[in-house]
Amino acid sequence: MKRLHRPDLFGWSVFDESRNLDFHGLVWKRDAGNVVVDPLAMTAHDTAHLAEIGRVAHVVVTNSDHVRDAMVHVERDGATLIGPAGEREGFPLACSRWLGDGDEVVPGLVAHALDGSKTPGELALVLEEKTLITGDLVRAHEGGRLCMLPDAKLADRDAAVASVRRLAALPGIETVLPGDGWPIFRGGGDALTELADSL
Repeated sequence: MKRLHRPDLFGWSVFDESRNLDFHGLVWKRDAGNVVVDPLAMTAHDTAHLAEIGRVAHVVVTNSDHVRDAMVHVERDGATLIGPAGEREGFPLACSRWLGDGDEVVPGLVAHALDGSKTPGELALVLEEKTLITGDLVRAHEGGRLCMLPDAKLADRDAAVASVRRLAALPGIETVLPGDGWPIFRGGGDALTELADSL
């Protein structure tokens, strides 16, 4: 896995040829047990690296299209599986916890439930008030610029735009780590504002 902008954050990626962009998984290393977000299938190298980092205690899935390899970590490490409360009725996996807007995953990691995306209540996560982790709604198809999920895939464009603007209004965001596309390590708040203003 690649170390990201903090020494306790790691990511791994899979290139999707049909969309011409990378999909990402994320690990937050914590003494109290690591948190994995939207885990993709891992290579043997990444699996070994994760084992060195330590046990996965929590797996957060931001939306039902990002289930990916979540159960691998649940079954291997006994991790708690956490999903979006907005999808509780039809979610493809049995989660131990469901997150709504403002819920804390673990201390320092807060969920924001988004409206209008392709799935109800899609989660974005804010890590220690500075790093925004997104699932599908906010993405980056080109380096240095954020975009929104295409209109054809949105359940409600007006609600989706309002959700993006709510994220852009969060104070102190420096980094945006999208589930799909390029990360923005510096100036993330400005990139969110630029996106919100363009919608």
